[in-house]
Parts: sequence; C-alpha cells; structure tokens
Amino acid sequence: MTRLFSRRADHRFKAVGITLAVVGLFVVTGVTYYATPAYTRVGYEPTQPIAFSHKLHAGDLAISCTHCHTNVESSPHANVPDTQTCLSCHGASWGNIKSAAASLEPLREAERTGKPLDWVRVHKVPDYAYFNHAVHVARGVSCVECHGPVNEMEIVRHEEPLSMAWCLDCHREPWEKLRPADKVFDLDWSPESDPHFDAKAQAELRRFLKEDVGIKPPQDCSACHR
Repeated sequence: MTRLFSRRADHRFKAVGITLAVVGLFVVTGVTYYATPAYTRVGYEPTQPIAFSHKLHAGDLAISCTHCHTNVESSPHANVPDTQTCLSCHGASWGNIKSAAASLEPLREAERTGKPLDWVRVHKVPDYAYFNHAVHVARGVSCVECHGPVNEMEIVRHEEPLSMAWCLDCHREPWEKLRPADKVFDLDWSPESDPHFDAKAQAELRRFLKEDVGIKPPQDCSACHR
C-alpha cells in the first residue's frame, strides 16, 4: 500500500499533535487558575479564624467602621483590629459580651499567648499599585464604594474588581460616588434615603467638591504606579 505521507512527515505530525496538546493543557490550566476568585478576587470569601459577622456588628449594632479599622482616616493602609480591640467588648474583665463563647476561643488563645489572630486578607490591590485609604475617605468616598455593602455581609467578600479600568472609571467621573464627609461611614446612607439631600443639595455638593475643594482625581500613570 502506498504511503500517503513520508515517515518524516508522520513524525512531524505527531510532534505537532503533542505540542498542541501540551499547549492546550497549559492554556486550560492557566485559564482555570487565573479565572478563579482566589486570583481575580471578585467573589473571594475566605474562612476567617473567627466567624465575625459584619452584618451583626456594622449593620444591626451600627458599630462604626473606625472602631475596628482605626487608621482609615489617617493612614494609607486600613488596619485590621488587634486583639485588645476585640477584647474591649468580648473580654471577661471588660464587657463580658459572650466572653465564654466557644467561637471566641481563638481570641482567648491570642490573649493568652500574645500571638495576634491570623485574619485572612480579603481585599487587595496589586503590589505595583498605590492606594491611599485616608485620601479617599477624606474626599467623601464611602467604604461601600470599594468594599460593597459590608454591613449586610455575614462573611465579607471581595465585591469589586479593583482593576485599573474600574478605578479609572471612578476617577473620570467621581461625582456620583462622593458623599458628604459626615456620611462616609454611614453605610446605609444614600441620596434617595436622605430627605435633606435632594437634587439641589447634590448639585451643590458636586459644585463644592469641584470648585471649592478642588477635587480632580488624577488619571496619569504616576498617581498609582510609583
């Protein structure tokens, strides 16, 4: 029987087939990994050492964000609460609020050993991008704009992509995202829910921020990549 292809051609076809299979495997593996919440972080909802409910604390009890995240108004970085902050409510010698609850054993262990709780970081911008919490808070950017309605979350999840395009969309047209400074930590506030904040008040706030405060969010590369 006459061969349709030479032996050399057969070997080349096999090599091409194997190469395509390997490349395909790498592509599938890469897409599978890089499309997961652990990488894109959207929807990322890790288990924490203590099942802390933001819905209970920030929502039902209306505890201010700054009670636990004490540096958000003055620091580029938002800190997580240390052991003593938690003990100010849950310590046996302090407030005795569920101080003996089994779920708080990691907190008691942290108090005994002096080793801080190993909270799992949820929100993260890339290492090559610079973000200053204090600057945004001072300009009227509420927590919910970047973190979502955390006061409604039993488990905090990564709500927004925090990508360059997402940030630039806000920097180009920030006025719909900004609110009065005294409403930044009122996570339930919205212009529609405030009877004193009508369209006229919103227009005046926009004018004040643009002209008097001079808010002009940077859009050049050096603003975030330093």
